[in-house]
Amino acid sequence: MGKRLLTLTLAISMSLLVGLTGCSKDSSSTASTSGKKVEYSKNIPEKISKKSDKVKVMVIRKIGGDDHTAQYLAGAKNEGESLGFKVDTFTANGDTAKFHDAINQAIEKNYDGVIISHGDDAATVDDVKKLTDKGIPVVTFDSNSDISKIKGVTITSQNDESLAKLSLEELKKVTLGQAKMAYLWVDGFPPMVSRNKVYQQLLKDNPGIKEIDRFGVATADTSVQTQNAVSAMLTKYPKGQLDTIFATWDAFAIGAARAIKEAGRTDVKLVSIDVSNADLQAIQEEGSPWIGTAACDPKLIGAVDLRILAKKIAGEETPETYKFEATLITQEQLKSSGKPVNMDNLSEIVQGWGKSDAFQEPWMTELKGIFKK
Repeated sequence: MGKRLLTLTLAISMSLLVGLTGCSKDSSSTASTSGKKVEYSKNIPEKISKKSDKVKVMVIRKIGGDDHTAQYLAGAKNEGESLGFKVDTFTANGDTAKFHDAINQAIEKNYDGVIISHGDDAATVDDVKKLTDKGIPVVTFDSNSDISKIKGVTITSQNDESLAKLSLEELKKVTLGQAKMAYLWVDGFPPMVSRNKVYQQLLKDNPGIKEIDRFGVATADTSVQTQNAVSAMLTKYPKGQLDTIFATWDAFAIGAARAIKEAGRTDVKLVSIDVSNADLQAIQEEGSPWIGTAACDPKLIGAVDLRILAKKIAGEETPETYKFEATLITQEQLKSSGKPVNMDNLSEIVQGWGKSDAFQEPWMTELKGIFKK
């Protein structure tokens, strides 16, 4: 009896040992924050699979207060969490001091990676250098071009030249090359500088299009200030003296559209850059002056930026720069759908919208399967 029991115990022990040994050949594990073990295959990069806790990422954006910002941050957060990462987000709403303070906190808290959006000043370059010196990977979006001098950083941006060209071509088409225009633009941001170059070239090439006034601020209440400014313009320039507005940012366009509708100026048309749920709703409203906008999907931008950062954290090669291609969205397209169009179903109207497998590695797909909610 005792001998049979000893033999059985040894057999069970050997079976467990073989099972555990076989498991260790095909996978590694890491503890999740819930205290449970998550089993990873050997396909997952070691720098991620060997961590004792979740990968921690910080996304910091200087501008804010608009739906575009909310969509961008949501895109990055959702993509990161789908990989099992912990993603913190922060928007400074245009406050420079708060923006740089957030970056310094990210340095002190030892995040595994940081994404910086709209860091336009020289101090951002210094901040990025501090991060990389500490070994923290960085991806930037629409930020100071001097960051390109820092080794290992990926600079992403919308194709701002294409955005401006698409929007302005729609303006030319609608006005037949004859327009008295108000220009809504603010200097100091890299994307705005690029868009302005295209705009200035348009004025040179099309003498029938004339700028008669301009306005622009980048604050937490940009739309409100723009609405007030455009209302004043519409009073200053009666019918026949102002017929078109070009908004280089949708925060400008939202305020301008409200002002035009409130003034009852059906003669004034609005074209813009960027898009959000609020924008799509305004464009589809009955009698809306907003006839079109050129845009890249902000949610997709956030997601792709996160993928690039994930590759950096994993120790994989990434490009120095990456540009997101632009798409024109017209009022005519939206109204032809026969139903309300928002950011979720826009892809049904605009082919390819919101979809990209850029930097989507097989190991990321595997992680998404593991952490699928």
